[in-house]
Amino acid sequence: MTVQSGRRERKKAATRQKIADTALRLFLERGYDAVGIRDVAAEADVAVTTVFSHFASKEALVFEQDADFEHRLARAVTDRAPHEPLIPVLRREIQALVRHCTADSAAPIWHMIDASPALREYEESMRLRHAESLATALDDDPDLPQTTTACRTIARFVIDAYALAREAADPEAAVDEIFQMIEAAWGVTGPSPRP
Repeated sequence: MTVQSGRRERKKAATRQKIADTALRLFLERGYDAVGIRDVAAEADVAVTTVFSHFASKEALVFEQDADFEHRLARAVTDRAPHEPLIPVLRREIQALVRHCTADSAAPIWHMIDASPALREYEESMRLRHAESLATALDDDPDLPQTTTACRTIARFVIDAYALAREAADPEAAVDEIFQMIEAAWGVTGPSPRP
């Protein structure tokens, strides 16, 4: 039973990746607005319903690693070693994401995103969702005695650090500069009594 279940999961993951890769290739070749879900399904040799079983929207095809990033940030908080400082852990995750998103191979994708109001709007809603997920992980951590407001604020700063650094002339230096401010802000919030 486990072997069959493992095979099924691998097949689903392979189909999902094939759809995402096909969509991105088509979007970059023809333009995001010129490609529909039916085009993606036909090119990937799957049914339209299969595309929608893996991706909730056309925009989600572009941001196919969205859920992975969201979970990585939450796990950075929950899986860190006891008494390991929080901000350096988050900095490492954001630094890795910025490196990935500023690689030369990512430039055409970001040009496409920047040129599309629908993709920019989707990215903004995605960032808000990531910030809420990170804030929940921070707020739920018993070793972090800051208030819910402090957790939500720092989570927004962390998510915005990624967007700001991605657009900077020197992304890695920008991450360092931004995280100095985040660390200072986190330190200022200090422990507060929990209700």
